[in-house]
Amino acid sequence: MILITGADGQLGYSLQKILKKQNRPFAATDVGELNLLDFPAVEKYIADHEISCIINCAAYNDVDKAESEPDLCFRLNTEVPAFLAKTARKYGCRYVTYSTDFVFDGKKGSPYTEEDEPCPLSVYSKAKRAGEIAVFDKNDQSLVIRTSWVFGVANRNFNKQVIGWAEKNAVLKIVDDQISSPTYSEDLAIFSLDLLDRNGSGLYHMSNDGEASKFDQAAYLLNRIGWKGELLRAKSSDFPLPAERPAYSKLNSEKLEAAVGKKIPSWQSGIDRYLEEMNEQ
Repeated sequence: MILITGADGQLGYSLQKILKKQNRPFAATDVGELNLLDFPAVEKYIADHEISCIINCAAYNDVDKAESEPDLCFRLNTEVPAFLAKTARKYGCRYVTYSTDFVFDGKKGSPYTEEDEPCPLSVYSKAKRAGEIAVFDKNDQSLVIRTSWVFGVANRNFNKQVIGWAEKNAVLKIVDDQISSPTYSEDLAIFSLDLLDRNGSGLYHMSNDGEASKFDQAAYLLNRIGWKGELLRAKSSDFPLPAERPAYSKLNSEKLEAAVGKKIPSWQSGIDRYLEEMNEQ
């Protein structure tokens, strides 16, 4: 049976949706059912439920708040993934966990491959990078998937923020100097399961095809929903935030596409399907 941790988030929700369609047995837990900081309880749960695969979607994702909560951020993004990797190895489980494009400093100027050297800029990204290293140290058969700018129908994300702002304002200013690729949680879930089903291990990048600035993403989204307001370009310096972001962090996903034998859809397609999913709810 597959165990999904952090099941109430965007990716956890999408994984549950797909596994239900595939009639595959799984257990979905979040902090209310299983506190990942309680290591003895986590190990007992895994042992008692005959878990064959752990998909860890739990993480500390508040990039700015992490600057003032480094201890909690490192516990959730480094210690927990490493403990789950160790426990998966002990009980013979497959294990997958997730990292971020933010492990790079954004200075390369072209899409990052798995061979590029990370250079994290913030507490959040340093904790994520430390988590990658610790996971492979505890279990070299782990699968670590870096992704970027995830959005889905569950929980908070940039798309929902933009729609909320557009409902209240006739003019919006969005930064155009942060570039990566928006990634639809359902695509991330599908390709994660494809990799698992092919016994994938090691480090992979997965983001939707193409690249966009935050401005590009907002412009496409607002056009699709028929917003009639005015969208203006801004710079990151116009909105000072506690955590530094990489200016360009597009991930190269060719390794993953070769492993599963299919092309990742575009980020625009992801937004189209996201809006359809939102309308169905």
